[in-house]
Amino acid sequence: MEMTGLCRDIVGWLQEKVFSSGGRGAVFGLSGGIDSSVVAVLCKTAFADDCLGVIMPCYSREIDREHAELVAKKFAIPYKIINLDRVFDEMLLALEGKKGDEAGRSLAAANIKPRLRMSVLYYYAARNSYRVIGTGNKSEISIGYFTKHGDAAVDFEPIGDLLKEEVREIAAYLEIPREIIEKKPTAGLWEGQSDEDELGFSYRELDRYLKGEKVDPAVGAKIEAMRQASAHKWKMPPVFTRKA
Repeated sequence: MEMTGLCRDIVGWLQEKVFSSGGRGAVFGLSGGIDSSVVAVLCKTAFADDCLGVIMPCYSREIDREHAELVAKKFAIPYKIINLDRVFDEMLLALEGKKGDEAGRSLAAANIKPRLRMSVLYYYAARNSYRVIGTGNKSEISIGYFTKHGDAAVDFEPIGDLLKEEVREIAAYLEIPREIIEKKPTAGLWEGQSDEDELGFSYRELDRYLKGEKVDPAVGAKIEAMRQASAHKWKMPPVFTRKA
């Protein structure tokens, strides 16, 4: 890819979308991962004086918070840290009578985390007339690897047409810290969770399949099954219409 032109186009697209919608800037989550780091730098370029990164640990790894702050400080991105451990605890106590650190590998419980985070982002968006900028890439969006009404609940997706491998290329071009680019991808759903272990295939295999290249038939079948099973995530809720 030609990086300079691509980044310029994304920045211009962000500005056009935000301003035409009546917004004046951008707010986004800073997770310490490669996707959010790339989005953060692009938003800082687009809205130098009107952007905000929010670091929202929720029983998260300390290294992720450190990496999020590393990006914010390197690129002079204004940021806040909002710890959601206690909020998550209260939610789980109300639902199941247990605290967040006792939830284990419950996907139902883990999906509360991104939904809490998006509530935080929309709070700051409303306070500042900002728009919520998503960090989803094409690889993950294509198979529904996101939380419905969670990390997908955004206003605009600037890297949504970029495969994971392309996000890595942009990250290198933008000089995102090497330790973030090389870090094993994780959604931070529970201790020890990694994206590729949960998916059952690598991002390399997924990107190859999406480009029409040959992959193991079992992997291709699994990807197609995930695409079909997650189709509802990108559709508006069906509305009953009365018969005439």
